[in-house]
Amino acid sequence: MQTMPESRLKLTIEDYELFPDDGRRHELVDGEHVVTPSPNLRHQLVVGALYVALREVVSAKGLGTVVLAPMDVTLSPNDVVQPDLLLVSNERRGLLAARVDGPPDLVIEVASPTSRRTDELLKRRAYERFGVDELWIVDPDLEVVRIYRREGEGFARPLELSAERGDSVETPLLPGLRLQVAAIFAED
Repeated sequence: MQTMPESRLKLTIEDYELFPDDGRRHELVDGEHVVTPSPNLRHQLVVGALYVALREVVSAKGLGTVVLAPMDVTLSPNDVVQPDLLLVSNERRGLLAARVDGPPDLVIEVASPTSRRTDELLKRRAYERFGVDELWIVDPDLEVVRIYRREGEGFARPLELSAERGDSVETPLLPGLRLQVAAIFAED
């Protein structure tokens, strides 16, 4: 006996535009509506530290544009995400409009208890599928940064950097960036 594959309705960008502006993060990942509450203080401090460090290097060297959430990134008609931080290089500046229309060069997601599954599984797969060059999953609880870099059609095995080991983040996307992992998590 054959069974028919189960079909499900995938939401689109038109549906996304009707979502409420209620202070929570609404995203579409493979046509599924994903909602996360507003981030906690630790999350925001980490995002701020990363933004300042990246913006300094990007501005000094004229490498592109660094953007903080909330900013819609349209990866497909069924995938509209809001990464915590993103970098669009000068070569891809055509993606910048009212939203980012296509894959940024670098996406940074700061994991929190309410977003961990979405960031590490669902969104990571979408970033890989739609051509993001590099993804950082930053984990304030463990004080680690996992870096996924594009290798061919997908991401290579992640590089895990730790504050405890004294590791530093460097990337070919931002020549001159050398960011101590511990500095990302330092609470001033």
